Amino acid sequence: MLAMEINAAKGTRTYQVWPGNNVTLSSYPRGLFLTSVSILISTWIFTIYIANDLQNTNPTLVITICSILTIVVSIDPGIIPRSTQQSSVEDTDSSNGSRRKKVTINGVQLKLKYCRICRIFRPPRSCHCAICDNCVEKFDHHCPWIGQCIALRNYRFYLAFLITALVFFIYIFAFSCWRIHQRMLESGTGLFGMLRNCPETLALTLFSFAAIWFLGGLAIFHSSLTAINQTAYENFRNRYEGSPNPYDKGIISNITEVLFSPLPPSRVDFRAEAMPRWNVEDEKLPLG
Repeated sequence: MLAMEINAAKGTRTYQVWPGNNVTLSSYPRGLFLTSVSILISTWIFTIYIANDLQNTNPTLVITICSILTIVVSIDPGIIPRSTQQSSVEDTDSSNGSRRKKVTINGVQLKLKYCRICRIFRPPRSCHCAICDNCVEKFDHHCPWIGQCIALRNYRFYLAFLITALVFFIYIFAFSCWRIHQRMLESGTGLFGMLRNCPETLALTLFSFAAIWFLGGLAIFHSSLTAINQTAYENFRNRYEGSPNPYDKGIISNITEVLFSPLPPSRVDFRAEAMPRWNVEDEKLPLG
């Protein structure tokens, strides 16, 4: 009865008793915190040690956009609420005993898998994230740097974050290299002299260089997936190898659908007051 008493407590919010492990703006994930700190520290070093010595440099806009997107990307990715009842559908795959449904999308037949944890038939392109322990609509991947699933409702923000962060670190790297070149000309020292006199500038240059390669690779990969309307999970699983992708409508239409189509509302209001309900754990507890 303990779980039911918690659910019934006055003022208890849905996110406080949610069975999955997803984190939203209601709770700050560790990965998102580390990502934000790395951006803020890079900004601080650049502003204190580099930007003040350079003219006509104003990274404020890029920094602001990048910081906002770092937070926005942690919105509900498209969590599918769990069912409180077992499905009455008895479609069973005799090979492994798993329940399945079949649907046809643009002439291509797809199988809907039954999630035994959430007790639902997952919609097409959905997946149960083992880390978040929730079914997520149009699942792309779980990003450890954000601490969140990337899926239907936050994918475009994630892609915008990648590109903005890439521009941010290219900006920092270019002016850091410029400043290093100026210091070397002024002091007549080499890189070893710069390591002794300006270690923070060299560290920032190396960090931004590594970030450019990492973010650039991700941005190119996800841009190519957007062009063919495919998720990273589908690509990793070779989901459409040997069969046409029913969601591929041409490059222009794919980009429009992925980046500019209206976002569906969240299926879960994490700030809403939790409703009392029985669950499987309740049924196992003695009444006394």
